[in-house]
Amino acid sequence: MDKFFKGLHAALYAVSVVAMSVMLALIFFQVISRYFFGYTFAWSEELARFLFVWVVFLGSALIMGESGHLAVQLLAKKLEGTPAGLALEIFVNLCSYVFILLLLVQGSKMTSVMTFQTAPGLGISMSAVYVIIPVSACLMLLYLFKDTVRIARAFAARPKGGGGSLGSPDVGKVTVEPESGKR
Repeated sequence: MDKFFKGLHAALYAVSVVAMSVMLALIFFQVISRYFFGYTFAWSEELARFLFVWVVFLGSALIMGESGHLAVQLLAKKLEGTPAGLALEIFVNLCSYVFILLLLVQGSKMTSVMTFQTAPGLGISMSAVYVIIPVSACLMLLYLFKDTVRIARAFAARPKGGGGSLGSPDVGKVTVEPESGKR
């Protein structure tokens, strides 16, 4: 399973870097052509904008895979290693499922609605731009599922009581290690 996720990470990273590079080259070309020739191609600005949307959503999936998503860590760090910390991780995980499923459903609806609208500069269907929303949501679900498996393993490995004295600092401690250590 790790081999699959490493390959997925490499592919997403490569696509993101290429899209960002093309976007930056287009913007540079557009500025130069406007400054020196007084003319810009209408499609270049539009393509750069669409590539930006794709880079943002692919980057969101990449960050999710690295456990680098935005989070307030104050409470999580304070509860780390405790049953309450594990419960908090489970709660955050469930909230993530709700958000990503909402993104998947609404992104799919948006993509199908935009099928009939075309981009004026490029002449492509706007659904080609919006399709990245459900695609990114599916990628995020894959990474979230991987995180769920990690949390389930930590939950199954937690002490079942009876071991150690009440004064022992290890009683009731649960260790949940993030995949990449960035949480």
